[in-house]
Amino acid sequence: MDIKIIPFEPKYAGRFKDLNQAWLEKFFFVEPKDVLLLRDCENSIIDKGGYIFFAEHEKSIIGCFSFIKIENDVFELGKMAVDENYQGMKIGQHLLTFAIDFAKKGGWKKIILYSSTKLDAALHIYRKYGFTEIPLEKENPYVRSDIKMELLLN
Repeated sequence: MDIKIIPFEPKYAGRFKDLNQAWLEKFFFVEPKDVLLLRDCENSIIDKGGYIFFAEHEKSIIGCFSFIKIENDVFELGKMAVDENYQGMKIGQHLLTFAIDFAKKGGWKKIILYSSTKLDAALHIYRKYGFTEIPLEKENPYVRSDIKMELLLN
């Protein structure tokens, strides 16, 4: 399958919201923090020093992820989603490989992420790519998150 990873363009903002809303509603619910990030992703992620990328296949956007800036060299990997029709085709792994390479090229110190132990497949992939579990702060940003992971890059 030919997958191209492309950067954010405003015309894809609606697709970013739709892809994420679909998986959130399937497994959990859309939380206030999600609404903030998805309603105006350009303002809430890009304009604050973050990044959004998309997986494109035959001119269709079939996946995405974001990097939300925490510090100059620490970013949260979030809002990773793959269209349900394309799941099981290793698109998430393709996105994750790109994300890690992008972070390394940027000289970042680490990537963090919040997830849920309900998402076995996602956790398996994160561990496969070197993410390790770290303590979850009491005031974590998502109700659904019961696990926090990091990948040290340097």
